[in-house]
Amino acid sequence: MEKEDLYEVGLPKYLKDDIERVIKGRKDKDILLDCYLDELYGSINSAYYSDEITKEQADYLRYKYLFEKE
Repeated sequence: MEKEDLYEVGLPKYLKDDIERVIKGRKDKDILLDCYLDELYGSINSAYYSDEITKEQADYLRYKYLFEKE
């Protein structure tokens, strides 16, 4: 398992759910995708500031799911 894969292990359920919603929204070309992306951004920040994930995890998740071009 690569280091990056470990960044997604043990995430809080609400964060996993938001990631899955974004993945599905992109796949389905959901018109609410921008809302799902905003929700995910907030969930990443919430998890980070409540010490549920590390800064490295937060940065990785933001890049992978919010900023990386597909």
